[in-house]
Amino acid sequence: MKRYVIAGLAAVLSAFAAGAAEPLNVSVLENAVLCLRASRVPENVTEQVQAAAVPKHLAGTVLDLRFANDAAPNAADYFLHGQSPLVILINSQTSGAAAALATQLRTAAAAILIGSTNPPGNLLPDVIVTVSADEEKAFQNNPFFKPTPVAGVAPTNLLAFVDHTSEADLVRKRVKDGEQDGDSSSPRAEPAQPVIRDPALARAMDLLKALAALQPAPSHP
Repeated sequence: MKRYVIAGLAAVLSAFAAGAAEPLNVSVLENAVLCLRASRVPENVTEQVQAAAVPKHLAGTVLDLRFANDAAPNAADYFLHGQSPLVILINSQTSGAAAALATQLRTAAAAILIGSTNPPGNLLPDVIVTVSADEEKAFQNNPFFKPTPVAGVAPTNLLAFVDHTSEADLVRKRVKDGEQDGDSSSPRAEPAQPVIRDPALARAMDLLKALAALQPAPSHP
């Protein structure tokens, strides 16, 4: 009987360990910003990022903790040793250890919080963005998602329905205009990238790219 109890306990512990290693959603947006998202931030963030083979030179990192409620005790290690700026996305459902992680990184890693106010987690974002929970879930699944405006109903956030033109898009437009003027020496414009319509993520991208633009260009011997 004891043998079966021990075996059952081992199975429970194994399942708990597997849950603790919940995979991160790792992506690189516009080839410049690392975006990490999970309902529970695991300890092995470094290993999961390395396994995703992300570029070494990035403008910054976005940690999306919207709807997150847990984080491993050592989850902050990766971000505390990071060299690039960090932005954390939060909302009214960021709670528990995930909210504590956001607070820790805000203090120790100078992270910037963007999102809605969060009474349960006592978090006050540095940049407030008001979006409905349903829209935020849709944006998490697809940051390029375009909600369909309903007649007579004002959108919760106008940025969600407006194309977000970046500096790179403006450069491409100027190059394209030069080609139309007959300047054959101008390089061809690259295809326009999809528009990020997630208001919180779009603001994070703008902030990180602006900070990267302020950094001095690397010197070459």
